[in-house]
Amino acid sequence: IQKVRVHQSSTASESDAGWSEIVLSPAKRVDLLTLTNGVLDTLGQTPLPPGKYTQMRLVLAANDSANPLANSVVPTGGSEIALTTPSGLQTGVKMNIDIDIAANKMADFVLDFDACKSVVHAGASGSYLLKPVVSVIPHYVSGVLGYVDASLASATTSVSVQQAGVVVKSTAPDSTGKFLLEPVAPGTYDLVLSASGHATAVVTGVVVTTDTVTSLNTSSGGLNPPTSTSGTAAGVVATGVSPIDATVNAMQTLTGGDTIEVAGGAVNATTGAYSYTLAVGAPVVAPYVAAPGTLSFAADSAVGGKYTLAAISGGVTKTAGPISITSGVTVTTNFTFP
Repeated sequence: IQKVRVHQSSTASESDAGWSEIVLSPAKRVDLLTLTNGVLDTLGQTPLPPGKYTQMRLVLAANDSANPLANSVVPTGGSEIALTTPSGLQTGVKMNIDIDIAANKMADFVLDFDACKSVVHAGASGSYLLKPVVSVIPHYVSGVLGYVDASLASATTSVSVQQAGVVVKSTAPDSTGKFLLEPVAPGTYDLVLSASGHATAVVTGVVVTTDTVTSLNTSSGGLNPPTSTSGTAAGVVATGVSPIDATVNAMQTLTGGDTIEVAGGAVNATTGAYSYTLAVGAPVVAPYVAAPGTLSFAADSAVGGKYTLAAISGGVTKTAGPISITSGVTVTTNFTFP
């Protein structure tokens, strides 16, 4: 990261006057996979004229001969390779923001970088593209703390808080099963646990209040949904342009009406392919109970193995389903844009 820039105009170009910036010299290399469970990495601060700021740009260093791995990825079981970055990133990753700066006050914000959705596989060549998915949120000191069973303490296990099927914050548990989703804005959320070989677990109506970390459970009562067989939802997204910029999410609508995202991410930038392993077993659902109460899960049998797929490209969403997932079977669903 070379710079963080802010401007009061949402339409300002990179060369317009009026930018304020935090300059990191030398550029700072950040390992995104270490920034889990509430861990933050401070980039700096700068004084700003009072007013409303509506544009932020995150300027990344280029992969060049002096630093060919400025932006890189280490595939599972592989060696570190450079990420291909679109030419547009030279002027910074543009983010729309709504930040009010009052005179003689400090405003503290977090750039929430979704690593899983920002690194996109490109074909069978083994190359990867960097398409940053970054949100800017106030530095809330509120969130959700809890535990999964130690047997599920894996990098492939995902815990998220969601609203209306949109992931607000996600993380993998640490080696003990502990997870911390922070910062999270005050509000009401569904907490969703997805773990390989297990049914999805959902805690509905989790309440997050101002300046408070909500405690979901204790280590002795770690979330441990029942085991489940799985099937596969796969297909191809065609957009008519290259690279292919699209995502596909697998959703479930619970009997109680809540919609959750179970899996999701960018499609292959070259082929448009996607593939998700999805549980056949019914999700288990518990209403949130504040401590010292205990969570009481029940299987939502009516929606077991039933998923809706949502493909998104260019701001357009297309859905398919519900599809029925059965053990060991691949269900193919293709999408074409526009």
